[in-house]
Amino acid sequence: MKNSEKKPVTLREVADHAGVSAATVSLVLNRKGDISETTRDKVHAAVSALKYKPRASRMKSEALPTVRFLKLAKHGQTVNRDHNHFISDYIDGMSAEAVSCGYTLEVVSHEGDDIEVVRSFLEDRATQGAIVLATELSGDDIQKLNDCRIPVVFIDAYYPFLEANFVDMDNDQMIFSAVSALLRAGAQRIGFVGSHSDVVNFRLRSDAFRSACDALGLSLSEDQILAVPATREAAYVSAKDQLDRLDFLAQAYVCANDIVALGLMRALRERSVSIPEDVAVIGFDNLPMSSMISPSLSTIDVPKRQIGALAVRTLHELVAGSKPAAPTKILVSGRLIFRGSTSVSTGS
Repeated sequence: MKNSEKKPVTLREVADHAGVSAATVSLVLNRKGDISETTRDKVHAAVSALKYKPRASRMKSEALPTVRFLKLAKHGQTVNRDHNHFISDYIDGMSAEAVSCGYTLEVVSHEGDDIEVVRSFLEDRATQGAIVLATELSGDDIQKLNDCRIPVVFIDAYYPFLEANFVDMDNDQMIFSAVSALLRAGAQRIGFVGSHSDVVNFRLRSDAFRSACDALGLSLSEDQILAVPATREAAYVSAKDQLDRLDFLAQAYVCANDIVALGLMRALRERSVSIPEDVAVIGFDNLPMSSMISPSLSTIDVPKRQIGALAVRTLHELVAGSKPAAPTKILVSGRLIFRGSTSVSTGS
């Protein structure tokens, strides 16, 4: 009787050993994706420890069709190092769903490129379709890319009047939940700290805040509507300047994202304002750093992997469809995470 050969190590076993997803292992081994050096080192260490050997490449005739994820940084005010973890979660969701749908996912970064250059890239390369990180894109930018010969799905942005395919977070619902929670906790003067950076989701969150206050019967004080840059240091400097000019502070502030919230909290601390006893703060995005500061930041967690997976599924339906389809627009709700910057609890 022959001795059974030892089964080869699988990609999943490498992922479990490294403490990451199988999609992340695949991206690291293929030198793709916006993956941190720490994570890459973990994966390579697991590969070495388990003596993992990737399967031989398929013959060209058997190669899987390719879809691309374009990480576009038009001005870099939000698509930057502070948000790499956020974007990596999108990629993890896309990678897993691409495998399920029978595609190879290719990740491409464009930093500061003119939109026509990006469009030429899409037109000149053989690909089934593309998912575009549209965080910093204008409506005109999206329209130009949407006119490409291949199907395109846009994530992290939403323009309700454009005939394009979008998968984005539901800003209205999530901002409403934040304002509602603060109201239940007893806050009557609630402000909003947005950003004048050119990001459509910031504008949508500002509009959502006004709509939430109107729906909940809250009086809106215009001097408590602030706007700061979306980078850490600049957000702090601008928030400090604006707070110094106020006659009084709101009891709580909802912020356009975590970076803005961190800048606000730093400015409040320098005024000897106690958080959350004097002023409560809620951010948006649930970046890793939000749980590491003191007090830790209450924030809105965005289901990024789900959005990434839905984008691939939507793209697959467009690629596989025999007829042109009407634009698809999907909004995904998130959840509030209560931490030290608010006195609200999940049981409130």
